[in-house]
Amino acid sequence: MLTKKHVMPPLLVLVCLLYAALINPVEGRVVGVAVLPVIFAAIFAIQLLGFSYAWWARTERFYDLIGSLTFITAVLLALILNPVPSVYSYVMAALVVLWALRLGTFLFLRIADVGEDRRFRKIKQSFWHFLLVWTLQGVWVSLTSSAALVAILSPGAGPIAGVAGLGVLIWLGGLTLEVVADKQKSDFRTDPKNAGQFICCGVWTVCRHPNYLGEIMLWTGVFLAALPVMHGWQFATVLSPLFVVILLTRISGIPTLAHRGVSQWGEDPAYQAYLRDTPVLIPRLFAQRRVSKN
Repeated sequence: MLTKKHVMPPLLVLVCLLYAALINPVEGRVVGVAVLPVIFAAIFAIQLLGFSYAWWARTERFYDLIGSLTFITAVLLALILNPVPSVYSYVMAALVVLWALRLGTFLFLRIADVGEDRRFRKIKQSFWHFLLVWTLQGVWVSLTSSAALVAILSPGAGPIAGVAGLGVLIWLGGLTLEVVADKQKSDFRTDPKNAGQFICCGVWTVCRHPNYLGEIMLWTGVFLAALPVMHGWQFATVLSPLFVVILLTRISGIPTLAHRGVSQWGEDPAYQAYLRDTPVLIPRLFAQRRVSKN
């Protein structure tokens, strides 16, 4: 008997393929075939291959790395399948590739150092649940990269100026914030004197999740940079930054870390003060912090 767990993976793939067909640039066709659905199909094919090995080996070590490599593969396919890619196309591809290389390497090395990703302890024991998270990674890659892919496949874009230039600057600011936040947290964790402590120094005094703020900023920047070439249904690629916001603030990311933080430090007065004085995501530009630690 078919249940939700059996139906959900193929249903998610079908919805993403329909979305790709909807936003596919008119010029984005090769021998009469819409290019963007082909790229989305390749995205999910890579996840299926990754899942097949991960299930056989019962490992999640390569999950994040394969996700990042899928982003790179998708934009390279878009460049290859665009018969006349412009400088603008290469710039948009570079925004995604640079981010993916940085994040993929960071996450892979972190998992290699720790030895496992705790999120997968139970999930990887269930075939259908494990398949679902790999399918969801395909959804993440497809939706998040959609604005960039539309821009890469669009011919004859003008110079990076105006809204597009603003988008690139926001992307740069977001990437910088994410890199700094990850580096500070990594350094904090490797210092033995901070064992069992929570981080509230550096950019982590500005908000509780500066790395996620940087992630949201950079994908918002990608969407703005892609905006000048969009028309019709392609404006639906606003789903790119919106999906990142929903993913990090409602599904994983912040909710997971908030629960873990309360479980570990909920009785600590310093942690309670940190929660009270530090905004979750959006910095208070004129607020004065009352508590400082570390």
